[in-house]
Amino acid sequence: MTLLARLDRLPLSRPHYKLLLIGGLGYTFDGMDSAVVAFLLPSAKAAWGLDNGQLGLIGSATPFGFLFGAIAAGLLGDRIGRKKVMMYALAFYAVFSVVAAFSPNYEVFLGARVLAGAGAGAESAIIAPFLSEFVPAKRRGWFVGALAGFFSFGFVMAALIGRFVVPTVPEGWRVAQLITALPIVMLLWWRRSLPESPRFLVANGRHAEAEKIVSKLERDVEKATGQALPAVAEADAQPATETPKVNLLSALKFLWSPAMARRTAVIWTVWFVITFSYYGFFSWIPTLLVERGITVTKSFEFSIIIYLAQIPGYFSAAWLSERLDRKHTIALYLAGSAVSAFWLSQMDAPWSITLAGAVLSFFLNGTYAGVYSYTPEVFPTWIRASGTGLSSAFGRVGSILAPTIIGLSAASLGFAGVFGLTTAVLAAGVVCVVVFGLSTAGRSLEELTEHGAPVKTAKEMTK
Repeated sequence: MTLLARLDRLPLSRPHYKLLLIGGLGYTFDGMDSAVVAFLLPSAKAAWGLDNGQLGLIGSATPFGFLFGAIAAGLLGDRIGRKKVMMYALAFYAVFSVVAAFSPNYEVFLGARVLAGAGAGAESAIIAPFLSEFVPAKRRGWFVGALAGFFSFGFVMAALIGRFVVPTVPEGWRVAQLITALPIVMLLWWRRSLPESPRFLVANGRHAEAEKIVSKLERDVEKATGQALPAVAEADAQPATETPKVNLLSALKFLWSPAMARRTAVIWTVWFVITFSYYGFFSWIPTLLVERGITVTKSFEFSIIIYLAQIPGYFSAAWLSERLDRKHTIALYLAGSAVSAFWLSQMDAPWSITLAGAVLSFFLNGTYAGVYSYTPEVFPTWIRASGTGLSSAFGRVGSILAPTIIGLSAASLGFAGVFGLTTAVLAAGVVCVVVFGLSTAGRSLEELTEHGAPVKTAKEMTK
């Protein structure tokens, strides 16, 4: 009877859903903070007399911070533990959101937005691998996909803040940032009771701590379900118990070693494709709507409709992830995104652009649900946080490049050309994941990453 086999045989119940809620609320506030920036730009421009170049830097500040936060979170998560990184990242993000709200000038505001983005990026990169290590294999796809779905609530809340707070409340753009930071205080309190990942503890030889956490979880599940726990299946793969200390160089060396290069290439490509397309679309859709002759306020209302489409996108993909496998779900929603982007490129009227944009939003966010489920599954426990963080960070390169590339393309290619370009990028992602992706549904994390591997493999691969 192994510790991790005991963990994997637990049915989903109240203790798991508590973890889902706490982690999911973190994603909600991350999404709200990153999305609300688009609604702050007009106010910041008026407050400090900014030009378009300075506004562009503000727009890039959060994804730029996300990139470095994701890298740092992954590396630290594999060294000091998932829980500590989640807590520190959350506090870091909240502090600099408040600093941004009270910024006396453009320079302080820009720096605070970068640092708040770093905190949000760190938290975003660590939550999925952390929670995936608690969930039984048969329900992991739905669970982590549903976890990612909490991002959509944050985007919808940001759109509501942009519509009803920023233009109506004195200094509304500052108040908006305080709103995104305040719920974090409650979340920090909740997370004091979070356990560390048993898989992380086992991989680092801390078996007594892992035993204590798994035993408590077993008791809580038994109490919640009112039934005896299922029998423990024999595990045929175990995590490495002699693991190297992870740093950026050793992580990259392992991830691009012959044993891991294919997995890494696929997941990095998918992250880049979806993040490039997502941020290219959401950063430009309000502008495109205004260019079609509607007011800024009305464009914000249309944006709310488009943001609302994220919710069924995420949760439908979470449901399908366990029925079609993660790679097939990702491919399906990428294909839907490509078709929607092409449809959008052919539209002229504001209502038809909004409808096509809502469908594109549905499929883009459904893809994210699959990607967040898939990414932690393809990396071994000892480097899971680093692998996820670096994958997310590579995707953030796409979020930084997309607004600029699409902005330049719009001048020469026009509206149709912008989304024609997006269609081509998405189609490349479909081919990549279908041809080279790994099937992961229903398989334990150890089976996926360490089946048949000797204990010392992890260390040897970093020499």
